Amino acid sequence: MTNRQYFKIFTAHQDLLLLLAVLTLLLLALLKPSIPVKRDIHSYFFIVDITQSMNAADMQVNGKPASRLDHTKQLLHETISSLPCDTKVGLGMFSGVNVVTLYLPVEVCANFSAIQDTLDHVDWRNAWTADSRVRESMLSTSRVVSNFPEPAQVVFFTDGEEAPKLHAFNTRDLSTLQNADGWLLVGIGSEKGAAIPKYTEKNQLLGYWSHESMQLAPGAAPIAAAGLLNRKKDIAESVNDRYLSKLSEASMQAMAKEISATYVRGDSFMTLQSAMKKQKPARHEWTPWSLSSVLAGFAGLCLLLAYIPISRFVKKGKANNPPPAFTAAQF
Repeated sequence: MTNRQYFKIFTAHQDLLLLLAVLTLLLLALLKPSIPVKRDIHSYFFIVDITQSMNAADMQVNGKPASRLDHTKQLLHETISSLPCDTKVGLGMFSGVNVVTLYLPVEVCANFSAIQDTLDHVDWRNAWTADSRVRESMLSTSRVVSNFPEPAQVVFFTDGEEAPKLHAFNTRDLSTLQNADGWLLVGIGSEKGAAIPKYTEKNQLLGYWSHESMQLAPGAAPIAAAGLLNRKKDIAESVNDRYLSKLSEASMQAMAKEISATYVRGDSFMTLQSAMKKQKPARHEWTPWSLSSVLAGFAGLCLLLAYIPISRFVKKGKANNPPPAFTAAQF
């Protein structure tokens, strides 16, 4: 049979043939066929600084003054809500020199409520020490992440406040840190700064930390490096005596450059989201990609074509053709 004859048969039984095609495509879609495709896998480990400087209220939440910790938690709520399914999220907390894992990265959609609830309960009172040695914590973070069963992209939220202050004796060399490439350090706080409130265990305000309590006495740096220095418990007696905590942006930028990480200021969700999109994927893997939606789409197209007679367009095309010319032999 010629192509013309096949076309005539198709136009004569167009609706029946297309409906059979719809049925066939839908049956194939029910079998859930798939093909292997290579895709990026995003697995995030969010670390929240819970040291007392994060209680300084120089940030905003919903247009109202808020502590750095509350601002960080709001940023994470929005960020986690924006992540697509199949993304994995883990949470950790930083205090002293150590980073503690609350849980390993888990699939965000299946565990969305648990993740958000855990984030709501992150509190400065979870801290296990009053010190804040951010630089030292980079080594702790590296050790923690290296023990994960799967690679993860680190996003570290901190104001960069070092307590006790960095000195030649307590400045850790980070040149040996190997696997920080692609980490994201998020600076929380303002350049103007704010006083650090001092609370009781029941979250009742006692006052504000004084300048004296944040000073490192001469000759005390080796003791601080060993973690044996106890901070004075002085409370500021006047506004002028309050120690002002500021975002240590310059030191965080320098540290990020030193360990091949990226620094971004965490003032807004959009800024953070843009920086996270530039992070390298945690890994690449071959995963099955379902063809069911594609087959269902073709079935829908065939269903529409079943109600549009192709012969009508063919006849219209023939009508527009010029009449054949007569030859001399026809006369």
